[in-house]
Amino acid sequence: MRDYYEVLGVSKSASEDEIKKAYRSLAKKYHPDMNPDDKEAEEKFKEVNQAYAVLSDPEKKARYDQFGPEAAEGGAGYGDFGGFGGGFGGIDLNDIFEGMFGGGFGGGFGGGSARRNGPQKGDDVAQRVTITFEEAAFGCKKDVRYTKSERCGECEGTGSAPGSKPKTCSKCGGRGQINVQQRTPLGVFQTTKTCDACGGKGQTIENPCKKCRGAGMTNVSKTLEVSIPAGIDDGQRISLRGMGHAGKNGGPAGDLYIAVHVKKHPVFTREDFDIYCEIPITFPEAALGGEIKVPTLEGDITYELPEGTQTGTTFTLRGKGIPYINGRGRGDLIFRVIVEVPRNMNEAQKDALRKFAEASGKTSKKDKFKNFFGKDKS
Repeated sequence: MRDYYEVLGVSKSASEDEIKKAYRSLAKKYHPDMNPDDKEAEEKFKEVNQAYAVLSDPEKKARYDQFGPEAAEGGAGYGDFGGFGGGFGGIDLNDIFEGMFGGGFGGGFGGGSARRNGPQKGDDVAQRVTITFEEAAFGCKKDVRYTKSERCGECEGTGSAPGSKPKTCSKCGGRGQINVQQRTPLGVFQTTKTCDACGGKGQTIENPCKKCRGAGMTNVSKTLEVSIPAGIDDGQRISLRGMGHAGKNGGPAGDLYIAVHVKKHPVFTREDFDIYCEIPITFPEAALGGEIKVPTLEGDITYELPEGTQTGTTFTLRGKGIPYINGRGRGDLIFRVIVEVPRNMNEAQKDALRKFAEASGKTSKKDKFKNFFGKDKS
């Protein structure tokens, strides 16, 4: 099993915010919606979630730092330390140090429950949209369908059935925490733990809402018209603030991230904001010059080809490329001409070429070598 800190790419001294930031980044990267049919990404996504489940929980994180993953997951054999002069009778050493030093190794265990009672931002949602090359160049609008959590309309997010309300937890008095005294060979220690009756929420629901089953949230399908800006490129993302999963305890909603996939174009390729293409021309067009048709994103235009154009020559049409995203101006269109050698010529065409060769002045192979190398190489 890989080290959880290594999985998230953080150090052991990382703060809660750093751990959460690393998790969100990796969760988006390996999310199944972003990597369809990718088993490796799916396994990494599970691994990232498993690591975060431990390192985001102060109690599990402390046990993990001391005794490894089995202890963090509550494995057998952790908590009964018979080798220390008769044993501690099943006492968790984290609880002892928490009582002695006001928080132990996790940076304060009481804060976790308090945070669960406070406002929490909702999770982000990742979605993907596919557009054409032209839509990416000039922008478009697309309907994006996704699923998000929202406050239950039946119970208004309380989790209790209509006509009833959550009750203050009788065990913790609404604090979400309880004080526990434990007698150990070192004396009696008082520790603070998450209330097991309400799970740290400070409230209990005796008559849960039938629609959300007491969760206070329901999943709904949404269709959102999204404006794709002109000039966007393949792999770029659009973020829509507050369009993700609903927050908890009055916290803000998460964000919606849309990854854009641009289809390949049959003619053009793109580099930054410039586009490229190849145009075949005939030998007479290359030799004599003249007008040729050049494709652009807005349609064909006429271009005056100079006399004696060689195959592979490139030409640039300024401002005929991709519009700069969120700015003024456009890239260029660069096209390269390729002289096509005719095949399956008829006799009249062959005769015309023979006459052209004669008019050009035939030279022997020996003369060609002399011209190329500067001396006779025969």
